[in-house]
Amino acid sequence: MTIDHQVSPWFTRTPVSPVQERVIQRICARSSPDGEPVNVSDLPFGGVQIWIDGDGDRWSLYHRMARELRLAGWHVEPAADRLLVLGWSADGLTHRVQVLAAALAGRLADYDLTIFTAVTIATRLRQEGRRAGSIVAEVEARLREDLRWPDRLEDLDGLQRTATLEPLRLRLAQVVGLEAKVRRRCAEHLSLAVRVATTVAGGRVPPRVRPARLTTCLSERVVAASVPNRPPGLSVPPLPDACAPSR
Repeated sequence: MTIDHQVSPWFTRTPVSPVQERVIQRICARSSPDGEPVNVSDLPFGGVQIWIDGDGDRWSLYHRMARELRLAGWHVEPAADRLLVLGWSADGLTHRVQVLAAALAGRLADYDLTIFTAVTIATRLRQEGRRAGSIVAEVEARLREDLRWPDRLEDLDGLQRTATLEPLRLRLAQVVGLEAKVRRRCAEHLSLAVRVATTVAGGRVPPRVRPARLTTCLSERVVAASVPNRPPGLSVPPLPDACAPSR
């Protein structure tokens, strides 16, 4: 297993960036109970440590945090009362590539399920007497939770992912490319859910739904042209018609 600790000798050590600490804290906070503060600080020779104050058994909570951090591609080591994040892991990044590819081929390819879910939720809320705006917002929030990836990708906002080892840099570029596709696909699902919910609720489709598709498509095309984003064993899928260049 290849791990990029990004550790230099103590006399040239560069501390972990505040952005990385905030990203790790956001990821862990999503796995912790409401109102439970997550503490993050850098380690003397690179990496960060994570812990939660208070008594009680924290094993299950740390386990959930470690799972999400490993899914992001980090190497995580459990300690007695905390977690240690020591750098990028080749195995972790490979796993992330596989999970992103599976999401694109699985749930994020099933638009019918999104339509069915949006209709079901919106119909029930309308029968309860909810207002149109409230129905649309609730459907969008439920779909975000169902897709899971919108929140996961938002946790990484602002993080500059770099590595000192060339294989890890290539793997990180591959991850970024697939994340762009997942982000675009999630935007399509949420846009579709909002339109369906608005129709069921009897309202008008908000203007903000429309430009998201164009922006995400442009982002995907830029990334696809600059980084390798093909997971091992899979062919490169063509861009959807909405993202294809006009002739």
